Amino acid sequence: MVTALDVDPNKVIEKAAKKLKDMNLEKPAFVGMVKTGPHAQRPPQSDDFWFIRCASVLRHAYVHGKIGTQRLRTHYGGRKSNGVRPEHHKRAGGSTIRKAMQQLEKHGLLEKLKTGGRKITAKGMKLLDGAAKEAS
Repeated sequence: MVTALDVDPNKVIEKAAKKLKDMNLEKPAFVGMVKTGPHAQRPPQSDDFWFIRCASVLRHAYVHGKIGTQRLRTHYGGRKSNGVRPEHHKRAGGSTIRKAMQQLEKHGLLEKLKTGGRKITAKGMKLLDGAAKEAS
């Protein structure tokens, strides 16, 4: 059986984003108007950014197990251009990540842990494995 770990991550995330879009995940009003963090120069231009980010968070939980906002902020961060000064890594904004995890939790794809953080549920694994099967 094909799992989400066996297939190219970009293909899995793309297929999972389409499935999440069909599930009617609620997109916050600020998505598309704000930058994803201090390292970004502009807001995301893609219309499906929200669903791609949600699918990416879900896959990250599938691969790494327990996830939290701070760890994902580091993952989605990037290099901040400081002009002529050296570049430094900056963490992404936490609001978009937190809202994505809350929406996934609301639809039963992630669950909150008592010790802090979130982990993927069986329903979330099934969604990603189905997307991987389609992508392969």
